[in-house]
Amino acid sequence: MEYPFLFKKISKEAWDKQVSELRVKIPTLAEHEIRVGLTRMVSAFGYGHTQIPFSTLAKDAVLPANLYHFKDGIYIEGVQKEHSKALGAKVLAVNGVPVEEALAKIRPVVPAENDQYFKGYGLRFLTVPAVLHAQGLTKTLQQEVSLSLEKNGERFTHSFSAIPLADMSRDYLYTIANDNWLSVREAGETPFYLKYLNDKYFYFELMEGTKTLYVRQSSVFDHPEETLKDFYARLFDFIDTQGVEKLIYDVRLNGGGNNYNNIHFIKGIMARPKLNKRGNFFYIIGRNTFSACQNLTNDVETYTEAIIVGEPTSENKNFYGDTKLVQLPNSGIKTYLSFAWWQDKPQWENADATTPNFYAESTFDEYRSNQDPVLALIETIDPTDVVDPMAYFRQLFAEGKLEQLKTDAGRIIQDSKYQHINFEQEFSQVGQMLLDQQQYQPAAFVFGTFVESFPKNASFWEGLGTALKALGQIEQAEEAFAKAKSLK
Repeated sequence: MEYPFLFKKISKEAWDKQVSELRVKIPTLAEHEIRVGLTRMVSAFGYGHTQIPFSTLAKDAVLPANLYHFKDGIYIEGVQKEHSKALGAKVLAVNGVPVEEALAKIRPVVPAENDQYFKGYGLRFLTVPAVLHAQGLTKTLQQEVSLSLEKNGERFTHSFSAIPLADMSRDYLYTIANDNWLSVREAGETPFYLKYLNDKYFYFELMEGTKTLYVRQSSVFDHPEETLKDFYARLFDFIDTQGVEKLIYDVRLNGGGNNYNNIHFIKGIMARPKLNKRGNFFYIIGRNTFSACQNLTNDVETYTEAIIVGEPTSENKNFYGDTKLVQLPNSGIKTYLSFAWWQDKPQWENADATTPNFYAESTFDEYRSNQDPVLALIETIDPTDVVDPMAYFRQLFAEGKLEQLKTDAGRIIQDSKYQHINFEQEFSQVGQMLLDQQQYQPAAFVFGTFVESFPKNASFWEGLGTALKALGQIEQAEEAFAKAKSLK
């Protein structure tokens, strides 16, 4: 098989079963249903780079509305002018289907690397009539779809007639306002992360009245007017000559590019120890942070003292990137399959995403009124109060400080500052690694610690039982297995 590494997140047997089910249905399906079905098959691999492009499904028809998932829900962030009544409304349902249920129905079509990828890029699929029909949200292929909305305390239904994808006005997931399109953002001072968005891939600016330099890099590709290497040279020259004391580096909108460009930034920041220390260097990530920018984020996390703020990235830390074009012989559909394994982190430090040290996400009203809660949060952070929980836990484990690990783990898990971290997922990976390595004594300890904090997690009880059984503690193992069974 030419691409055996695709079967990492789904087994070959499970994927073949889905393919067989689609093959049987094909004679009864319309062309758009076949396209969506094939897209589901490719998306099942679970890699953002491995995909049938969105445009293949959406080229001919999308709803003239841009949806965005804010902290407090999904809102209509932009519309064509004739739909101004719907601008800024919260989406409650799609064709009568509650929005959370609608999202679950379309998710199999989205080549989602993780939840953040779906949150960022998946909403586009909710506006494609072909996807809505193929995934059972409409009974027929409809060119007009109604959304149930709420705005200013009023609930109403609004119908959108589909337009060609080429007529959309959107970039970086946000609406580009023009003569035909409206954005919900109010007139006023544009926040730093949205400045020059359509003109510059990267820029920097001193924050007024401070020695703090804000930098936004929204691509890892060279700009036609300036290479990244030259930009970095200009950036660090400014830092050196203008007495910059604090750096805020923002890649929350950066979807990637050429990761060989990253080295110039990493070398530059590491050569400036006064700037590269806790409290002087902040690095902002988000749901657009993907691909080559994940490589940059990995390097920043590994080699610098940056405090990472924002939302998790939309890419796995270690990931399959780069693609080869495979054109399907009968339909002519272009499929892109990732083939290059980028492993910047040791396997046991891999994760679904890079998680920030401190979490911040815009509400709808914050976005509409041009506020940036990420920069606001940075102003409040005490650099002495920054802990990478999983790195700290690994350190205690390596030093044999097991009782301190148990005590501190229980305390940190309950700390509101770290509620954005999926400790159950992180712990599951650690425990499974110890079992795979047949380190049963430490596995018994860590799973014993896990079940104290997450007593309703059946897999933790199973892990504890497996470790205890291997250690010959049969009675305790059976009790753990029984507990696991009772929780399923």
